[in-house]
Amino acid sequence: MKVIVNGEPRELPEGASVADAVAAVTAAAAGLAAALNDEVVRRSAWEATLLNEADRLEVLTAVQGG
Repeated sequence: MKVIVNGEPRELPEGASVADAVAAVTAAAAGLAAALNDEVVRRSAWEATLLNEADRLEVLTAVQGG
């Protein structure tokens, strides 16, 4: 199925979760947030939140700055 991850089309298998998509775009283990179709998904729900055709997922990384 095709989903949009960080503004780019990406092909993922049927039944892919938010956790699967995040793992496909970054190796970072901490400092991440995900929003599915403009709604924040709690990290504890990433595995259980399945993606659907044409969903929009934004994966955000926290960055220190000053």
